[in-house]
Amino acid sequence: MPELNAIPDRPDWLDHKGRINEVMFADHYLSRHPMRCIGGRLFTVDGLVEDENALRWEIYGMIRVDVTTGLAKRTSQLLEAIKLACHAAPLPVQRDRIHVANGTYFLDGHFEPVKEFCHNRLPAAYLPEAGQPVQWLRFLDDLLEAEDIPALQEFFGYALLPVTKAQKMLILIGKGGEGKSRVGLVLRSLLGENMNTGSIQKVETDRFARADLEYKLLMVDDDLRMEALTETHHLKSMVTLEDRIDIERKGVQSTQGVLYVRFACFGNGTLHALYDRSNGFYRRQLLITVKERKADRQDDPYLIEKLRSERDGILLWALEGLQRLIANGYQFTISPRMEQNLEEAVAEGNNLVQFMESTDYIVLEKDAVACSTALYRAYGRWCEDNLEKPLSQKSFTQFLRQNESTYGITYSKHAMGDQRGFHGIHVKYLN
Repeated sequence: MPELNAIPDRPDWLDHKGRINEVMFADHYLSRHPMRCIGGRLFTVDGLVEDENALRWEIYGMIRVDVTTGLAKRTSQLLEAIKLACHAAPLPVQRDRIHVANGTYFLDGHFEPVKEFCHNRLPAAYLPEAGQPVQWLRFLDDLLEAEDIPALQEFFGYALLPVTKAQKMLILIGKGGEGKSRVGLVLRSLLGENMNTGSIQKVETDRFARADLEYKLLMVDDDLRMEALTETHHLKSMVTLEDRIDIERKGVQSTQGVLYVRFACFGNGTLHALYDRSNGFYRRQLLITVKERKADRQDDPYLIEKLRSERDGILLWALEGLQRLIANGYQFTISPRMEQNLEEAVAEGNNLVQFMESTDYIVLEKDAVACSTALYRAYGRWCEDNLEKPLSQKSFTQFLRQNESTYGITYSKHAMGDQRGFHGIHVKYLN
């Protein structure tokens, strides 16, 4: 960036009357800073230009001596001229390579020290000689059970590549003070500006929030709220999205945008939905519980600096997880603990699951039959006895029909004469 007080020789783009030739100015600027403008946004070989104000500041420094009135407006006009001059077709979403600080790492294992225009470039460098990240591995050993670390390693690798094929989001759960937030800080050191921090609730409810995630590899919610989500449509679609999606910015007509963002949430409880109790909501979650903090643990105030110093080694560790994930067909290594976490989360978020396990109220038998009304009355009694809020009868029946294969039941409009109900279940307790 030039010194603002320096007075350079008269450039070619400025005539003898001090008028700027916008075409020549744009060509001159782009010769020094090659860029492409795609959908009104600028990209360099280092990825998306996040801060266009930095460009305006440089343009200001170039013209301030010769333009003395309307300088702010002129600066913005010249930036728009630059965008027009470098207008280009959309970049492909490259799923066979990762753009790193010192070149391009290809998923077939080879590396080229060449940079190309891209959506995302990581601040971490690919250095095979970086070695193991000793501090990071020691930190993980203190934070997680050994059987859960492979899934976290795979998710780190998954976050490096612009794909959603695994169709999972990470939920890291603890009671507080264990060090979960440092996982997010390490992800930031790997991803840089390719990662956003924010709120899952805002993503679901704010129609403008999704635009902020365009061209982002990851969004981290470092303080997952305990309140259940009122809606889950947008979150579920983004976790599994493999196409463009409608995004909206304030004051701008909505457009089809490129979203391949993944989500990682850290908190004291699992992610629940107020109304969505489908398996589809929960099966999108990787639920990992951290170890409890030891009472005599002495925290290292410089730990995050030590972890960040191992960034290039952590990148190699993450790439190992990515290669394993791809080799397994984008199926994460799910430990028995994680499976149990998910089962408990489903039961906690949906009292119907708990009711269906309540053998004091119902019995699942092959030749049994019960009408829907009797089943719902039994459910209401169970809710009363267990201080639970009952769902509507419509939601109750929909849940049973959606989970017929799970419980070995079958819906019939004539289960008991003209009464609708289910075969394979019997009401045991009912007043």
